[in-house]
Amino acid sequence: MLTIRDLRVRYGRSVAALHGIDLEVPDDGVVAVLGSNGAGKSTLLRAISGTLRMHRGTVSGGQIHYGDRRIDRLDPAAIVRLGVVGVPEGRQIFARMTVEENLRAGGIGASSATDRADARKRVLDLFPVLAERAKQRAGLLSGGEQQMLAIGRALMTGPSLLLLDEPSLGLAPKVVERIAETIREIHAQGTAVVLVEQNAVMALAVADSAVVLEVGKVALAGSAEELSASEDVQRLYLGGHAESQAEAEREAEQARAVRASRRGLSRWAG
Repeated sequence: MLTIRDLRVRYGRSVAALHGIDLEVPDDGVVAVLGSNGAGKSTLLRAISGTLRMHRGTVSGGQIHYGDRRIDRLDPAAIVRLGVVGVPEGRQIFARMTVEENLRAGGIGASSATDRADARKRVLDLFPVLAERAKQRAGLLSGGEQQMLAIGRALMTGPSLLLLDEPSLGLAPKVVERIAETIREIHAQGTAVVLVEQNAVMALAVADSAVVLEVGKVALAGSAEELSASEDVQRLYLGGHAESQAEAEREAEQARAVRASRRGLSRWAG
């Protein structure tokens, strides 16, 4: 479905962000792109979606093909019409519009009313809470609900390739699990996914294959199973994530103990 060869990207005249990236996304695949801040993950998605110019970036070398079409020279609207749709980092929903209006905005380019109706049903089947919040302003939704709306709005276009940029960012663990389940379901319904994530545990759990970027280069590539077993990935990503999760759980347990102690003191004082 998507083939990237020797992709190089610059910001301005001097900042080289990507250095000869190769990547393939099969028709029925979920490909995770891992790496720390500044590794080039979001830049890669911008290059695929045609939005680099909005960030003063340019493709300085290489090519991106979607099927038999070269897309690295197309504008974002043309790329969306081909079926490649992105969900940017930070959700970026239309906060003053209602949930229903956000979904209608996503489906504005649908070829027919039937396609829009089918897409809307798909979104609400995936995210029933959006039906319950249909008349609510999107800015009043929780962080997890806003992420669901952002994904739902993208699905209203009926994409064949969905680009997700840090969908778990800032969300509670249970919500992250829900987002992961949704990505699996979207994939099962026939949509390929490129998933950019710092949460390597979640990303490798839902992906078929993955690449690890370091300073704009592919440092590791392989199946999700192979990378999960890699000592480098475990040390740099999986271990660190597990440790941070464990630390967060310890802190939460300590906070619960403090609250319980305070309640006990209050009852004793009363």
